Amino acid sequence: MDRIKIVGGNELRGRIPISGAKNAALPLIIASLLTDDTLTLENVPHLADVEQLIRILGNHGVDHSVNGRREKQGELYARTINFSARNIVDTTAPYELVSKMRASFWVVGPLLARMGEARVSLPGGCAIGTRPVDLFIDGLQALGAAIDVESGYVIATARNRLRGNRYVFPKVSVGATHVLMMAATLARGETVLENAAREPEVVNLADCLNAMGAKVSGAGTSTITIEGVESLSGARHRVIPDRIETGTYAMAVAMTGGDVLLEGARPELLQSALDVLAKTGAEITPTNEGIRVKRNGAGITPVDVVTEPFPGFPTDLQAQFMALMTMAKGKSHITETIFENRFMHVQELARLGAHISLSGQTAVIDGVSRLRGAPVMATDLRASVSLVIAGLAAEGETIVNRVYHLDRGFERLEEKLSNCGAQIERLSS
Repeated sequence: MDRIKIVGGNELRGRIPISGAKNAALPLIIASLLTDDTLTLENVPHLADVEQLIRILGNHGVDHSVNGRREKQGELYARTINFSARNIVDTTAPYELVSKMRASFWVVGPLLARMGEARVSLPGGCAIGTRPVDLFIDGLQALGAAIDVESGYVIATARNRLRGNRYVFPKVSVGATHVLMMAATLARGETVLENAAREPEVVNLADCLNAMGAKVSGAGTSTITIEGVESLSGARHRVIPDRIETGTYAMAVAMTGGDVLLEGARPELLQSALDVLAKTGAEITPTNEGIRVKRNGAGITPVDVVTEPFPGFPTDLQAQFMALMTMAKGKSHITETIFENRFMHVQELARLGAHISLSGQTAVIDGVSRLRGAPVMATDLRASVSLVIAGLAAEGETIVNRVYHLDRGFERLEEKLSNCGAQIERLSS
């Protein structure tokens, strides 16, 4: 099993190209199930989760071809992938595939809408909370689906098409918003989704669906309206830059000091996180090329944060920000409101010398003057990169184990960091 070795102490200076967003690419790929024409997606990142989802769609009969992905003079080129779901051969998503990645459960919406049936295993994925599928089931039932849960599978049918309806999400859910929005595009009549997720990835999906001939309005607000159509066509659409990757590298620069241009980053996708980062003492400057992040070596100012749905501070940046706060000059508080079990990185950061205590869903971090390298264990995707950030600033050598978590969401992380001066390398087993 691969590990990452980091020798801390180097500032980061240079340019980091921001990849396409994993959390946008996954629902966009799944949207290919809605049409028998070709959906072409640009700026698709090369990640373990993306490859796993492509395998799952292949099980349904979706063909794909890749072009535009090559290396030239050290630069990274995003992939363009063509997806064709002309012949769906199977409406079952089996346990052995779905259990490896939670987002693959989302195929239930497009399969049900286009084929009138879907049999999808209950999902797996990161162990950062229960994240039940009740919202998906309730929402699809509101659109007229008949649903049973048998032997670990959700069995959904809608023989005479789904029917538009009004549905109010009892809590904000990005995944359920994706699924119901996709399903409603082929339903009869109008669907109104209230208390919908407002994340940029939802907007990116809505834009793609509209390019395919759907009639979706209100994405980016808490009320989304979908007027169902008979069928969708193919389209060409671009995956937005990854706001979580952007925030992660911005925090790495704030942690180590230095000056880095995050190429292609869009500040409006993570403004709340950038505002918080500026309060810590980092200098954030939007440019025509992306976002420039700079810290001149002055101390890190402690800042309190609470995770919230967009446009608030993202839960997917909570672990990275905690790593930054471990070396702040004073005490900070981080309150997690989205997931109930997302502090598993705390004990691993403590192995590097961090002083963190937990009180319910709030972590109290007493900043220390220095961290020391140590072997640590990644527990989930975002927690794993928080250990990398801490290791970049720690004295001596840090070994991050179980980095397959990193490969799920960060494209060529060690290469991007080493190009900016970090002493980081992958150790293959």
